Amino acid sequence: MKIYRIPAETKAILFDIDSTLYTNAFYAHEQVDVQLRHFAKIKGWPYDEAKAKIDAYRQNWAKEHGGAKTSFGNTLTAFGISIEESVRWREKLIDPAEYLSRDGKLIKTMEDLAQNYKIAAVTNNPVIPAKKTLEVLGVISFFDEIIALDTCFVSKPHRLPYERAAQGLSLAFENCLSVGDRYDIDLAVPLEMGMGGILVSGVKDVYTLPSLLKDLTPRK
Repeated sequence: MKIYRIPAETKAILFDIDSTLYTNAFYAHEQVDVQLRHFAKIKGWPYDEAKAKIDAYRQNWAKEHGGAKTSFGNTLTAFGISIEESVRWREKLIDPAEYLSRDGKLIKTMEDLAQNYKIAAVTNNPVIPAKKTLEVLGVISFFDEIIALDTCFVSKPHRLPYERAAQGLSLAFENCLSVGDRYDIDLAVPLEMGMGGILVSGVKDVYTLPSLLKDLTPRK
């Protein structure tokens, strides 16, 4: 875990979902790889060729942007696959119930956090797989807002999903804390906007948030 900033008056926590609220390396990889296989199929390219093209684009993008990373959805747009089409792919291809299960420790964590904070999800997955993931984990009832790929039709890193989250919660940026597992995707933009930011390495770090934030007593 790395703490970049915790706002003095934190009133909401904006969670990334994948590889933040659960730790499952195979599923995290499969979510991208199943799309890559589908991408190769519709382009008529061998898998290895499609992967090489995607990897080359992302490497070049990083070089041109000071080492920052871009999302898989944003990468696909460079190959003619719109965000709208990405949404349809993910709704069809991704089923979290095949890989995840109820997490009692995460449920207790969210129960504790919900006593003092509004809770939202800001994810690059569409609403349907995002809700399915939160349902499988057993925590969907704690989320006041879910800002997904098909909410704004732009992919993190981008200001708009975070603007929509703050707007939906009726809070200023300075009252929000973003939590995610990728600095460039989940934290860089929120920090620029004046939000707080905590980088986690998986759900085990999320479990520690109630004790980490116990000295803050914002009103929900």
